[in-house]
Formats: sequence, structure tokens, C-alpha cells
Amino acid sequence: MTPWRFGPAPFLIAGPCVLEPGGVPERVAGRLQELSERHNIPICFKASFDKANRSEQGSPRGPGLEEGLRQLEHVRATTGLAVLTDVHEPADVPTVAEVVDVIQIPAFLCRQTDLLLAAGRTGRPVNIKKGQWASAETLAGAVDKVRSVGTSPVAVTERGTFFGYHDLVVDMRSFRRIQSATGVPVIFDATHSSQQPGHRHETRGSREDVRQLIRAAIAAGADGIFLETHPDPDHAHSDRATQWPLDDLEPLLVEILSLWSCLRAHAH
Repeated sequence: MTPWRFGPAPFLIAGPCVLEPGGVPERVAGRLQELSERHNIPICFKASFDKANRSEQGSPRGPGLEEGLRQLEHVRATTGLAVLTDVHEPADVPTVAEVVDVIQIPAFLCRQTDLLLAAGRTGRPVNIKKGQWASAETLAGAVDKVRSVGTSPVAVTERGTFFGYHDLVVDMRSFRRIQSATGVPVIFDATHSSQQPGHRHETRGSREDVRQLIRAAIAAGADGIFLETHPDPDHAHSDRATQWPLDDLEPLLVEILSLWSCLRAHAH
């Protein structure tokens, strides 16, 4: 299997928010494989084995490390897609790196030095989610931590800034600023950027904003797109308000590729 690379643009990171029972990961991954082959675009499958930052203690968190890695390994073996998952504890990173192609640092943990160093030591590509409070310069420090211990390829994912009033705002200048500050590819997380966090029982959001934000991010220079997708978003175990319907993914992908091609052609 060819090692995953953050580029050349465009590329897509997609999958359900969390690993769920009932064949959801397999169904999503199978569809992503079809779209990758049909449209000749690199796609990395994303799903979490543990959602450690749920709003409520009783919310579904996922199958856990051992079972989650088994499921991710199965997806990788049956579809040939690269797989990505997030990590929360430095001690788990070496075990996760034995299975996945890309290690993701959650936004809330983007300054956690020990976690960044553990990810960097694996040699796996590392995707650092931008904290909802973080600046481009803050992300430069996170990238430097990963690079200080190895040669892992690094990317940063923009996911909006939280001002405390149940909404996220995406500063479209951030793609250029992060690229300039870090020298790494910058990905746009379209579904998390459409969230409305801070509500009591679960994170809400506006799925109808996803397409418009993607259009703007591509025009602003994003190198890749990250989005969560699910066969039945309204009954997903996590992020049900913003996950993109799997049946509607292909038209969105066609639009992404068309806009990307058009803008890049005019840029040269």
C-alpha cells in the first residue's frame, strides 16, 4: 500500500465521526473507495475509536482502543484506503501507529507537548486539528514539536474559532497565514466548522452551511477537505447535526473538484 501523503491537492479526509456498530464504517469506507477510484482523488478514511470530549458523560464514545483498531484494520484491509484516527493519550500512540496511516491530534489537545512528541516519533503522517482558540502562530509551535523528534509529514486542519456564543467563525485568511507560518498543507474541516458548540446536551450545527464554507475555503487556498459523512446523519452516534449524508457525497465531491480545477487554472 502506498503511504499516505498530504497532497498533492486536492485530497479528501472523510468518514463517520465515531466507529459505530451495524456496518456503518464498512458502508462508508466502501463508498469512499468507489468515489476515490471514480474521480481519481486521494481519500483517507477517518473514524474515532474513542470520543473523549463528549458533552455528556452518558453519550456514546465508541468501541475503545482494542476493538476500534481491529475495525480500522479491517477497513484498511478490505478497501485499500488509508485510515486516520485521533489519539488522546501519549501511551496509546505507538499501538495506534501500528494500525493506522495517519495520526490525528484533536483540536482541544493541539498544545499537548507529550502527545505531539509521541505522534512525531512514530514517523506516521500527523494531522493537527487547530484549537478553536488558536492562532496561526500557535500552530507553528505545534508543528515544530512534531518535527523536533522525527520526519513525520505534518498537516494542520482549520476548524473555526469559537467566541463563546454557540457558534464557530472561519477566518478565510487563516489558510494563507497558517501555510506561511508552518510551511505545511492546511486542510479545511467543513463539518466541524459548521457546528454550534456549547449547548447543554449535545453539539448542534447547521449542515446547510457546509457546501458554502467549502466553496469559500477552496477559493481561500485550502489544500484539502475534511468532512464527516454518515448513511443516516440524524441517527449518528456523534455530530448528527453536521455530518454530511453519504448518499449526497458524490455531487458535493464533483462540485469540489470542478471548483478546484477552475480556480487553479485561473491562478496560473
